[in-house]
Amino acid sequence: MASQAPDVFQVKFECSNGTFVVECNRSWAPHGADRVHELVESGFYDAARFFRVVISPRPFVIQFGLPGDPAIAKQWADAVIPDDPVKQTNASGTVTFAMRGPNTRTTQLFINLGDNAFLDSQGFSPFGRVLQGADVVKSINGEYGERPDQGRIQSMGNAYLEREFPRLDYIKTASVIG
Repeated sequence: MASQAPDVFQVKFECSNGTFVVECNRSWAPHGADRVHELVESGFYDAARFFRVVISPRPFVIQFGLPGDPAIAKQWADAVIPDDPVKQTNASGTVTFAMRGPNTRTTQLFINLGDNAFLDSQGFSPFGRVLQGADVVKSINGEYGERPDQGRIQSMGNAYLEREFPRLDYIKTASVIG
């Protein structure tokens, strides 16, 4: 079990297109905040691509959280965390874990690009919000939409993404800054 994250902390994402900062709040979603803190501290998100950008017919989400190294993906594939009750709405700029159903959250995150309150009743619990660099988030390359295959990302990592989707923006480094 990972250690408990601070009550409030910030994560700086230095990306190929600029830098943004997410403020994480344990009171919103303690399991989610603890997992993000653990992943960032371990370097998990370094070199991860923003592989899903849904902006049509309206701004929806930018998704990331599959590592570039398939060996690391395999280590975390079954490391699920329990659901957190939804205490904040999925408003524009909030950050939330992706999931396939109840109690299936592992490493994938998404940033809400619009008001996605309909996700609240589906159990998507935001743990943070973009504090700085919203313009950087909005400029993440969305040309590939939802075309990258998540199974192939997990099995082949960045080798697949760099070959098939060479212009994806990515996280150079992610670090806890406060």
